[in-house]
Amino acid sequence: MKRAVVTGATRGIGFAAAKLLSERGYIVTGTYASNEEDARRAKAQLPGVQFVRADVSREEEVRSLFSAVGRLDVLVLNAGIALYAQVQDTAGEAFCRVMDVNAGGVFLCAKHAVKGMLAQGGAIVTVSSVWGETGGSCESAYSASKGAVIAFTKALAKELAPSGITVNCVAPGVIDTAMNGHLSGEERRTLEEEIPLGRFGTAEEVADAILFLAEHRYITGQVLGVNGGLHI
Repeated sequence: MKRAVVTGATRGIGFAAAKLLSERGYIVTGTYASNEEDARRAKAQLPGVQFVRADVSREEEVRSLFSAVGRLDVLVLNAGIALYAQVQDTAGEAFCRVMDVNAGGVFLCAKHAVKGMLAQGGAIVTVSSVWGETGGSCESAYSASKGAVIAFTKALAKELAPSGITVNCVAPGVIDTAMNGHLSGEERRTLEEEIPLGRFGTAEEVADAILFLAEHRYITGQVLGVNGGLHI
């Protein structure tokens, strides 16, 4: 059976991706950073998925994770954190933390996962954001980190293609997950009016795109927008 790792898998897009891959017959390991309550709920809902605590920004934890997993077919790099603040109110430490998790975590996981993929090939799918493509007002740190994910994806695709490993990226738009749970009803309606399809996306729709890229063997180095037409 094929093996997959999904980072940030206890809720939202990561949970939906872990669920879909498991349903498609993959042996799935999902990671979470620290929230044990989310992990307990995810374990109850997805008993076929193994959940492992690992902070993707800490290299020793990442190294331990992939040493335990061994051979790997699919890697979904979804773990991330948000930061909504004007640039003058953004602390340097907060900016660095967002970069460490969102961009640094992608680098560290790819670095250590590739060792278990080189022999037989495989697929890496990163999760960026529409704001990584266009920039988001009051989300400079988050946008910078997600832009870095896109650049890293394209560079890694070139590097790993000779080894039969595809590397692609999904760039979700406004998705109905906990990350957007802070929005008021008025803010939601305003955003929906800006989306040509007229609604927020779902985590399951992003998971469908992740699975497509994970299983397509002749697409690499691409960014697939799952954004309802918000950015074309």
